[in-house]
Amino acid sequence: MKTKIVTLLLGAACLSDVSAAAELTVHAAASLTEALKEIGAAYERASGDKIVFDFGASSLLERQIEQGAPGDIFVSADEAKMDLLEKQGAILAGTRRAVLSNTLVVVVAADASVALTKAADLAEPQIKRFALAETQTVPAGIYAREYLEKLGPWEKIQGKVVPTDNVRGTLAAVESGNVDAGIVYKTDALISRRVKIATEIPAAEGPKISYPVAVLKSSRDPERAKKFAQYLAGPVAAETFKKFGFMLAQ
Repeated sequence: MKTKIVTLLLGAACLSDVSAAAELTVHAAASLTEALKEIGAAYERASGDKIVFDFGASSLLERQIEQGAPGDIFVSADEAKMDLLEKQGAILAGTRRAVLSNTLVVVVAADASVALTKAADLAEPQIKRFALAETQTVPAGIYAREYLEKLGPWEKIQGKVVPTDNVRGTLAAVESGNVDAGIVYKTDALISRRVKIATEIPAAEGPKISYPVAVLKSSRDPERAKKFAQYLAGPVAAETFKKFGFMLAQ
């Protein structure tokens, strides 16, 4: 009888552990892929929760969330996409915070002989085609276009632009040799051995790049989603983000 009771208690404990675990879906900017996968794996080991990532262009993710895509957390590569969701009442009040920053760089293929010392050199004849993430909706493309417009050469070079769906598409276009150059986040350049940084756009001159995180109001488990969102803004995640080249939000 005692054995049976102990067995039942152990079974109940196991069921309790299983029910305590949660599966959280995180919609996140493509530029965060490697860092968030590592952070998510560490959090899973520590918490027992399962973290499922949906990576893509922030603009696409925002539209999907707006149209009812299920999820618990959104991490955008710019504040504007988060602003849209906040205006629609789609994010949980009090959970939005800026966690990261980044810089833009001009990249060329690792074996390229082309010499670029500044972003304005994209206007030079040696650059026939260069890639940018879509410049009207995707944060990386918007940041790059706004900087080039401020710099001056945009009117001269926009005819050379090969648009891509997101910043990883830009990186792939440069890696494959389909374009002469591209503008990506510094963190994207650092993960690829097939490109090199030709020139970096100084943070003081370039656009202010901000990555906000927020819990979605549609979350099926907002308390656990809050815990993971807080973890993303905490010291353990910060070390991983810095390892991948991100800067912490000021």
